[in-house]
Amino acid sequence: MSFPSEPFRTVLNFSLQHVGIVTKKDHTPAIELAATLESRLQEKGIAVSIDRLDEDLDVLIVLGGDGTLLHVAEQAARHSIPVLGINMGYLGFLTERTEQEAVAAVDELVSETVTIENRMMLKASLVQGSKRSKSRYALNEVVINKGTLDRVLELSTRADQEYITTYKADGLIFSTPTGSTAYNLSAGGPLVYPGLASILVTPICPFMLSSRPVLLPADKRLQTTLETGQNHRAQVIVDGQPAWDIEGEDTLEIEAAKQPLRLIVSPSRDYFAILRNKLHWGIQK
Repeated sequence: MSFPSEPFRTVLNFSLQHVGIVTKKDHTPAIELAATLESRLQEKGIAVSIDRLDEDLDVLIVLGGDGTLLHVAEQAARHSIPVLGINMGYLGFLTERTEQEAVAAVDELVSETVTIENRMMLKASLVQGSKRSKSRYALNEVVINKGTLDRVLELSTRADQEYITTYKADGLIFSTPTGSTAYNLSAGGPLVYPGLASILVTPICPFMLSSRPVLLPADKRLQTTLETGQNHRAQVIVDGQPAWDIEGEDTLEIEAAKQPLRLIVSPSRDYFAILRNKLHWGIQK
């Protein structure tokens, strides 16, 4: 496959006609902030949709945490809708603007240029014999998890048909650079700069200490087959949402999606500043 050649970071000036706002479910502060932003945008003659992702949106504003943004990332990427995240949750690696910065961030959309990062996404599908599932898309990661099984999984993994290894582990994480700060990091995987076109493969609690994370080029197509027998199954989870059950001889295929998520970021905060803040680097008690 040919990986998209769009630059990682671009600066654009929007002509806004229709803006969508998605709120964290049942979160009163997010609902109240949505009403404030809606009024401000409507005063400028801009149509607003609340908690509805229409294909003709010029921008989508997400009010919540990273989880709220992950829920809409697939649809936003499919329709090339830029996303602005306002953090009303906890860590906020993706929703980097604070609640106090929300109004100013929206004013920037209307009257100033904005900075957009094209964040790579993964495309996943499950092959069962001659049948192939509908593809799912992930901004952070696709995970094979053993769930309640009382034994480790055996996952034979290839890159463009070249055999890598058979991982004996509780599961396997396929992560984007954006998702390197999520489950991958908890499982001992490396942090990867989000502008690097790559796919991370990280075993979860590997049986062998020699099993290590692997960083691969984004133009590789990965295949993983469950080899623990017909009586065993595991679960495939896409950005935190259950997608499929995978059984013996089923194959999960992973590759870089053609369309990235267009993420609106603060021009005054760089990636390393976010890491220092969220991961408390250099902070002494």
